[in-house]
Amino acid sequence: MQSLFRRVILAFSTVPTAKDWLQAVVLLLIFALIYLPIGFTLGFLNIDVQTSWQTIVSVAVGAFFMPALLEECGFRALLLPHSTEAILLSKRWLLSSLSWCLFVGYHLHPFVPPFFRTPAFLSGAGLLGIICTISYLKSGSVWTPIAIHWLIVVAWLLCFGGLEKFQG
Repeated sequence: MQSLFRRVILAFSTVPTAKDWLQAVVLLLIFALIYLPIGFTLGFLNIDVQTSWQTIVSVAVGAFFMPALLEECGFRALLLPHSTEAILLSKRWLLSSLSWCLFVGYHLHPFVPPFFRTPAFLSGAGLLGIICTISYLKSGSVWTPIAIHWLIVVAWLLCFGGLEKFQG
């Protein structure tokens, strides 16, 4: 238990470098290049830009805490070894795969909206899990995957029809 607490403390106290942030931007671009065509082709994404400042602020603040902060703390900082931990590469791969499976599986629990169970949503969540894992393993900081997760969710909710899915 003490080692898990230490792992989370290290994940939050490790300050990302400029290189880490640049890698996060590249991962965001890769996500966009892969997922936007999938989302639009499957009819999951549509241009629907929110303009109400109250909605924008509410979504931006809310999405920071849940899902970005809480999910990245649980699925990356808690489950994955910190970059300072001496661990075999095979074990790192195993833990990364387990973390990813749990992350995708979490989006299938019984209390989620039905659209969470669609291939369009799950492919986006799966890809998000992969890029957040890469970002965390490369940086050793949970802040880069939190930022990636937050930006993708906020963009989806405020620009690509996500809010409509929750209201419909």
